[in-house]
Amino acid sequence: MNTAFQTRCVLLCTILVIVLSVLSGRLVQIQLVDRHRYAESSRKAYHRVEKLPAIRGMIVDRHEEPLARSIPVSTVFVDKNHLYDYKLAAFALAHQEASAEEGWCQLDEAARRRRIHALRGDILNRETDDAIVAKHLACAIGVLARPLGMRREELRARIEKSRGKWVPVAKDLPEDVADGLRELVDTHWLQGFEFQNSIKRWYTAPNLATHLIGFTGEIEETNDEGKVGHRVVGRFGIESAMEEYLAGRDGWRQHSRDARGLVVPGGSTSLLPPRAGLNVQLTVDMGLQAIVEEELDACLVEFDSKRGAVVLMDPHTGEILAMASRPHFDLNQRRNVDTNGFNYAVQAIYEPGSTFKIVAVAAVLNERLAGPQTSIFCHHGLYQEGAVRVPDHHPYGSLTLEGVLVKSSNIGAYKFARQLGVTRFYDYAMRWGFGSKTGIMLSGESDGICRNTGNAVDFSRASYGYALNVTPLQMACAYSVIAGDGKLPKPRIVKSLVANDGTVIENHPPEFTAQVIKPGVARQMREALAKVTEEGGTGTLAAVPGYKVAGKTGTALKHNPNGRGYLDGRYTVSFAGMLPAQNPAFVGIVVIDDPLTTKVKRYGGTIAAPAFGRIGARAAAYLNLQPTEPLAEELAETTR
Repeated sequence: MNTAFQTRCVLLCTILVIVLSVLSGRLVQIQLVDRHRYAESSRKAYHRVEKLPAIRGMIVDRHEEPLARSIPVSTVFVDKNHLYDYKLAAFALAHQEASAEEGWCQLDEAARRRRIHALRGDILNRETDDAIVAKHLACAIGVLARPLGMRREELRARIEKSRGKWVPVAKDLPEDVADGLRELVDTHWLQGFEFQNSIKRWYTAPNLATHLIGFTGEIEETNDEGKVGHRVVGRFGIESAMEEYLAGRDGWRQHSRDARGLVVPGGSTSLLPPRAGLNVQLTVDMGLQAIVEEELDACLVEFDSKRGAVVLMDPHTGEILAMASRPHFDLNQRRNVDTNGFNYAVQAIYEPGSTFKIVAVAAVLNERLAGPQTSIFCHHGLYQEGAVRVPDHHPYGSLTLEGVLVKSSNIGAYKFARQLGVTRFYDYAMRWGFGSKTGIMLSGESDGICRNTGNAVDFSRASYGYALNVTPLQMACAYSVIAGDGKLPKPRIVKSLVANDGTVIENHPPEFTAQVIKPGVARQMREALAKVTEEGGTGTLAAVPGYKVAGKTGTALKHNPNGRGYLDGRYTVSFAGMLPAQNPAFVGIVVIDDPLTTKVKRYGGTIAAPAFGRIGARAAAYLNLQPTEPLAEELAETTR
């Protein structure tokens, strides 16, 4: 045998063995090693997963009035991979030609499909690829532009000028509009248009309780196919605090596509239904909320102020009945959220002034160091001892403990605090909840500042509401101690969690964090504070005809934010009170920051007290509270 021929045969066999070995190795790799990767790639090519968004739970008030609800909406996306695929685009052109033929309307669905497939082949043979794509795009724009509310040029520009392959062309379409568009896409065999379901949040009273209810926002998510979608999450207020209960769980539906990218009818292989979120029932009464916001706005306008807050709460349960902060914003439009999103009622800290005098006065009663009629000398307007200097706004001689509250004497409050001593005074202040968060279910709550510095001057000033900071909510809780049986309530916003069928899943019962004073002392304090709103007191403008009102005025100079000391003639004024005084149905606090009016002297008694009086009168009528006092004769005449 020829040696050369034999060598060539061996070489050829060797090459064949090597090639076949490589192919075998590659086959083993595909079949065994990489099979999961290729299976997943194949699944992505022929299967699509459509997200079925969960309906976000509603937020309702205590009477089940909806405050926030979810509306199903859709976003229309253009998938350029399919839009610019001439093989797929030919279907739409085939439908366009077939539907113009005589007798088209008499054909059944199967016959129409056969005719479209036949014409598609002709179009692919006679038209260039680019021409098919261009005609398909023009057809799609002509069919969809008007239903999308766009001009044809606008829709074309939105598609052609976008850089990505997955382009949103219309967002937040109502469900009926989206269904109409889906029908048009299917009927005209248009390619590359897909719909993504989502949920839009809608607020029924967008200017009420804005800081309390809060709002939602969208976060971007990229799915397994690299497509960007959006998910609604709570961003602020109750929407954020109760996110895990409101959100629910999204579902999904999987469908198959054939080799040409068309959806296979009836090809759904699996389905996970979405689970709706729970409804959150608040303690807020929107009737009272509207009253509070109207009166707060009126007060700010009348006395030339931009910032303030009102809190109304049930002292026996800690339920927040109404809470308003200014400035605010529209929950649906959300303009100026960056500047107006600050929740003054919960986040603002201020020196409370005379509303804080309840701490020292109630503490000496609780420790039996004094009684309501115990007299104390007030030094005719100025007390000074070493570095400690305590002024009064009017010169007083001797005042009873009740008189110290009625006349709002700084000196009297300091001398009672001194009977307690520094340590006990600050212990009581912290027992009232000052210097720590209330635990309300809202983010961003401030702690306030209340600490024993060991400085005698700070102690003297703290006794009448300076050298410390509080929030309006902390002060409302503190006055609820007096309005109740001496316990400090934890403020509640959420009343219960409710399923869509009305089943109560979880109740939030009242909580109390400390027994601050004895029930008898709370009663004595109510009696003393009731005299503040009577003739001779500083809070007479807070009086409500037919009811005995208990409360306290507060006026404090504003601290200079750019340095030490205070701003001359700039105040934070407040009134904290309860009604009816004997057994309060609600506690309220009105805080007005930096009123610039020149109509009246800028005191809590002239600005915040009348606002409380108007709120109290309207709230009493709304709640149908029985009068506790006889009406004045002239007022009784006008109501007959």
